[in-house]
Amino acid sequence: MNNRPIAVFDSGLGGLSVLRELIRVLPEENFLYFGDSANAPYGGKPTEEIRAMTLRHAEDLFARGCKALVVACNTATSAAINDLRAQYPNKIIIGIEPALKLAVTHYPAGRILVMATEATLRERKFAALMERFAQQCDIVKCPCPGLVEFVERGELQGSAVEAALREELKDCLTETPDAVVLGCTHYPFLRGAIRAVVGETPEILDGADGTAKETKRRLLEAGLLRAGSPGKVELTNSLPTPEIMRLCERLLSAE
Repeated sequence: MNNRPIAVFDSGLGGLSVLRELIRVLPEENFLYFGDSANAPYGGKPTEEIRAMTLRHAEDLFARGCKALVVACNTATSAAINDLRAQYPNKIIIGIEPALKLAVTHYPAGRILVMATEATLRERKFAALMERFAQQCDIVKCPCPGLVEFVERGELQGSAVEAALREELKDCLTETPDAVVLGCTHYPFLRGAIRAVVGETPEILDGADGTAKETKRRLLEAGLLRAGSPGKVELTNSLPTPEIMRLCERLLSAE
């Protein structure tokens, strides 16, 4: 039973940044990754459409015998995590969240930028998270449409990426922030370009480490941790072209 894989779901390739942390924290586990690149990006879609796609993919992954589901997509988590937990009350389901609490802990009364998709920033889940900390810090929402597509085609650095970032962040960088929270799992793959645009001072944070540790805690609590030899990783995608699958391998092993 403990040999069953952990499913990791994303709207495309961004969740590979979370899968890397999961493998680091849980090296003996088996993982089944599914990216929905055929429908990426999710960030500009209506909430109902995001919810329906997420529920459909979760059903498919549980049908394959997965013992837990990690929703490694901030947009899908915001739109559908409550529905997933209601539909599968006896399943382990972990949703990623922007590392806003960590940023506030590091920089009380600081200025914190939250880069995310439009869908993540408009959902009630993020609004509730922001309300918890808005009294303590200056939290600036930075919608960044268009960045996901750079990662989906493997363009992680260069003048075009940096130009897009400068355009998206121009109204948010009027003052130097203390921290930049990456509220989309695609964005860690653009960390070098983000650093070039925001400067050397701000700390750049994402939620992958916290998600991996929470997954380990939940599996331990349920007695479902796998022990023994290193686990295996299966990468799948709704757009399984040779190019996409090679890019999956490249991103999974990227520095």
